[in-house]
Amino acid sequence: MSPENKQQTMKPLTAANKLGIYLPAAPEEFQNSMVSRSDLDALRSDPPQWLTDLQTNGPFPRDVIAKKLGVSIAGLARGGVTEALTSDAIDELVASPPQWLVRERRTHIQVRKDAERIKEKQEARRTAGNRPTKLRNL
Repeated sequence: MSPENKQQTMKPLTAANKLGIYLPAAPEEFQNSMVSRSDLDALRSDPPQWLTDLQTNGPFPRDVIAKKLGVSIAGLARGGVTEALTSDAIDELVASPPQWLVRERRTHIQVRKDAERIKEKQEARRTAGNRPTKLRNL
């Protein structure tokens, strides 16, 4: 096989991140083998039962947990969430949020508002300037 036709592969952790699953919960054969791009595409288009179960019920990795709870990953750490959570555990936290979750959600919302405000301010400054606009996204 020529170098141009060699199939690109990725580590199982990278593939798990792209699929949004917690790697230690995946089957052994997935954890211990390299995954090609075509394998990843096949998993996405026609997921096996184990993948569907992990994506639906968990356990989930921290980035997915943070997104479901509406906080940052750092906010999870500040709240003491260090292990992977299932959808039932996340639902319990949402149903009766502890004080740390309420505080972190508020902080996360404020940080996003500030980031949006800064972005708008920079865009306004860019459009108000006398420099020609750059040709982007052509």
